[in-house]
Amino acid sequence: MKLLSVTVPCYNSQDYMEHCVKTLLAGGEDVEILIVDDGSSDATAQIADRLAKENPTIVRAIHQPNKGHGGAVNTGMEQASGVFFKVVDSDDWVDLVAYAKILKTLRSFVEQSEKVDMLVSNFVYEKQGVAHKKVMRYAGVLPTNRILTWDDVGHFRKGQYLLMHSVIYRTQLLRDCGLKLPEHTFYVDNLYVYQPLKQVQRFYYLDVNFYRYYIGRQDQSVNEKVMIGRIDQQIAVNKLMLHAVRLEKIQNPRQRQYMFNYLEIMTTISSILLIRAGTDEALAKKDALWEDIKREYPWAWNRLRRGLLGSALNMKGKAGQRICVLGYKIAQKLFGFN
Repeated sequence: MKLLSVTVPCYNSQDYMEHCVKTLLAGGEDVEILIVDDGSSDATAQIADRLAKENPTIVRAIHQPNKGHGGAVNTGMEQASGVFFKVVDSDDWVDLVAYAKILKTLRSFVEQSEKVDMLVSNFVYEKQGVAHKKVMRYAGVLPTNRILTWDDVGHFRKGQYLLMHSVIYRTQLLRDCGLKLPEHTFYVDNLYVYQPLKQVQRFYYLDVNFYRYYIGRQDQSVNEKVMIGRIDQQIAVNKLMLHAVRLEKIQNPRQRQYMFNYLEIMTTISSILLIRAGTDEALAKKDALWEDIKREYPWAWNRLRRGLLGSALNMKGKAGQRICVLGYKIAQKLFGFN
């Protein structure tokens, strides 16, 4: 059994996937790298096969018809043999010094028979054309160098939250929580990081800048114009998150509050993108989203609606829209996304 399984979803990734995989190879025999070729039409399949042939005890090349990012991650979860599980997108990479510390920490959990559900580390926004790279850190919120419970968690700032890039989950926990990502849908990474949190009880924060998150290509799924064009998929993931966890049933108040804040952020992003689209159709979709939440999950609607963001998002007329867009632009500057 491997210590860590890393799934690398690849779709037409010939130009950058090898750099990603080569950084992961530094983990040696502790690591299993699952390259999932998701129906690529370029040289991705050939590169994956070559890397597997060159590193037969570490790399596996898996070929499947196109199922989208979620389908590729599902395949990785199904076939992973490692105690822990990580997703690294094919245009991203990992820092080698931090990687060694990550593996040493995971190894200590296994050797000491410590059941740890999640390891958290920092990630860096490798934004194209930006000299000063933003780092998502959790110091001051999560104590370091010890196993934590939710009672140890401090106050997350707005915009400071766990993403797929931050987390390594225990593989069995992902299976036990019933996580199954929708196929042919973008933005499922939010569901990936959110749904398992309901079962996370013990976790660990390592204050290292491990994951390098490349952002800036014009065709990238997190580009704002692209997100507006795919807004129906963003809304679909938002709704899946609403149904995945009944937050009122989570006993620990800090765990419940963090997960509610994450849901609030996702709903805010969906709403603001619809406002940014600026069409009557988009604004009608925003109103419909809030009506769906009110009808299907009143507990969440009551809390979302009476918060500052919810109040602004539902203000009638241009004033509320301007307030929301201004807040969104400030967040873009502060945290470097999109």
